[in-house]
Amino acid sequence: MAKLYFNYSTMNAGKSTVLLQAAHNYRERGMAPYLITAQLDNRAGAGRIASRIGIGQDADTYDGSEDLFSKIEARIAAGPCDCIFIDEAHFLSDAQVWQLAHAVDDLGVPIMCYGLRVDFRGQLFPGSAALLALCDEMREIRTICHCGKKATMVIRQDPQGRVIREGAQVQIGGNESYVSLCRRHWREAVGER
Repeated sequence: MAKLYFNYSTMNAGKSTVLLQAAHNYRERGMAPYLITAQLDNRAGAGRIASRIGIGQDADTYDGSEDLFSKIEARIAAGPCDCIFIDEAHFLSDAQVWQLAHAVDDLGVPIMCYGLRVDFRGQLFPGSAALLALCDEMREIRTICHCGKKATMVIRQDPQGRVIREGAQVQIGGNESYVSLCRRHWREAVGER
């Protein structure tokens, strides 16, 4: 039975690594996975999912206005498609998450989404909020804070390492801009009580 999955975490937890490993497992068993990533995030190159540990794979892309049900329906019509993997799922719109849910329900294809849960301000991304509301199963990919506790929050830093408390929710950046922390250390870093 097909389901909509949301695999979430903070920055630097290995979400893309887990996605790439799962897609590899499908291929190894003679199945056909379909990989999609956000057009907005091209740090690894346009249409490429890559992990910090050096593995990567080409993928199709989506933008915020694209009808993902139609995209998936067309891909299924083109040939075997056993599972959909979506990286950077926090960039999905609310409407696109509903389209994914319809694809699971009406096309019978499992969809595994991977993305951030919250931004550097501790706020849900719109795509993450919709996935938390609509997914059939959610899985946390864990990483740790410098204190050893589970990291659930992330801070954004400027080039000098100072914590940024305000700004646009979306800023494409990597290891140099973000640090994953437990809630207590996030509160200390941003000056929250």
